[in-house]
Amino acid sequence: MLSPVIGLEIHIQLKTKSKMFCGCSAHEDGAAPNTNVCPVCLGNPGVLPVPNEQAMRFGVLMGLALNSEIATHSKFDRKNYFYPDLPKAYQISQYDLPIASGGYVELDGQRLGITRAHLEEDAAKSFHGADGKTSVDFNRGGVPLVEIVTEPDFTSPQQAKAFLQELRLIARYLGVSDADMEKGHLRCDANISLRNVGKDGAVVGAKFNPKTEIKNLNSFRHVERALTYEIERQTRVWEEEGAPPAVSTTRGWDDARGRTVEQRSKEDAADYRYFPEPDIPALALKELAEELRRQMPELPSARRARFETEYRLRGADARQLCDDPALAEYAERVFSELYAWLEGDESEEQKTRLARTVSGWLLSKLMGQMAERGMDIRTMHITPENFAEFVKLLTEKKLNNTTGLKALTAMLETGHDPSQIMEDQTLGHMDDEGVLATVVARVMEAHPVEVARYRAGETQLLKFLIGQVMKETEGAADAALTRNLLLVKLEGS
Repeated sequence: MLSPVIGLEIHIQLKTKSKMFCGCSAHEDGAAPNTNVCPVCLGNPGVLPVPNEQAMRFGVLMGLALNSEIATHSKFDRKNYFYPDLPKAYQISQYDLPIASGGYVELDGQRLGITRAHLEEDAAKSFHGADGKTSVDFNRGGVPLVEIVTEPDFTSPQQAKAFLQELRLIARYLGVSDADMEKGHLRCDANISLRNVGKDGAVVGAKFNPKTEIKNLNSFRHVERALTYEIERQTRVWEEEGAPPAVSTTRGWDDARGRTVEQRSKEDAADYRYFPEPDIPALALKELAEELRRQMPELPSARRARFETEYRLRGADARQLCDDPALAEYAERVFSELYAWLEGDESEEQKTRLARTVSGWLLSKLMGQMAERGMDIRTMHITPENFAEFVKLLTEKKLNNTTGLKALTAMLETGHDPSQIMEDQTLGHMDDEGVLATVVARVMEAHPVEVARYRAGETQLLKFLIGQVMKETEGAADAALTRNLLLVKLEGS
């Protein structure tokens, strides 16, 4: 049986104000081409690069989050190759002494290994025109990157995609990058080969065969599709030739045609003629690593686990909340308010009930309404305190599903607290028996045919009459009390 062996090389663009080795703006969307440039990032003769301290801190933070060993001493190297997007004809990168080595990311109970993480500068951006001409914008050249190289631990395209999504989330929790693939903040090259595995899971023949590196993967969907295609292509080669591909190659992903396209034979490290960057002294990272280790925030996997145990959220709900750091922080403040309200009455049943109410109304109803209005959790008007009060009113049955939805809509549109909205719109739960008895009598009088049919044996019409009372009271009537009053009048007359 042929089994995939997949490793990833990921570049994450760091969210610093300036570039890696000069003072040019690193992120200025909409800037005219070749305006955020200077002699340093254009590689003019005689200039000296100066490392960006914030980029160093971000790189070490990323290494710590990957459970890597941070180097006591590190250095920069020159990676030599010629291409129009590289004005110096070399890239300042790291070779044999990266900032971080080893490590892992735990995903669905499996540890996926990290080989290394190192800092480097980004290349410029090439634009290939339909007329065959290529233009180069050097604004991106020199922007700080952290490159993360994984072990070949992935066995499916879906697993590789899930890992990248988790890595994006880690970068966002750390605040080191927005890691938006569509904007080029996170880019991925995937290495894949096949090997023969027996029924017992043991490798038959070579452990690793010549690999294919797939370039130009700028979305999670592209990663999954490209790897799936390459598995099918390499399987055909193996079956037709009776052996795996003989040499390592580099292929590009053509999403329009849904296939990879061969580009060139893959380079080895020797092809880049690495040597130490003579203009940048070695880096001492021990004290910086110790400082940043003490400042590490709670990471996504730990937060998901805590949300499940502390707040009794279901796994899927905890994951959805924690997939956005701002949403997770909002939920945290909501639960804090609600637990203060419980004042020690934090039984397992009460916690579970609150968890279901919060997740149902926050993830389904509120998020749905925000999506319709083009809002997100950062821009909406409902404070965590007001949402917690809203959940409390639902729990105390002062609002039901119908009136609750009206109140939530008004909260979203006005930013007012739910109690004020209940008063202004008379949305309070109607449980006054005298008032409700009057409504019930009015409904029965308005529907004599249905009342007669019920008394003739069509007892299912009780639901219809309850619905009419709810309609009359705009959902405010207490359902159980309404049912009892109807039964008394229907059965007793």
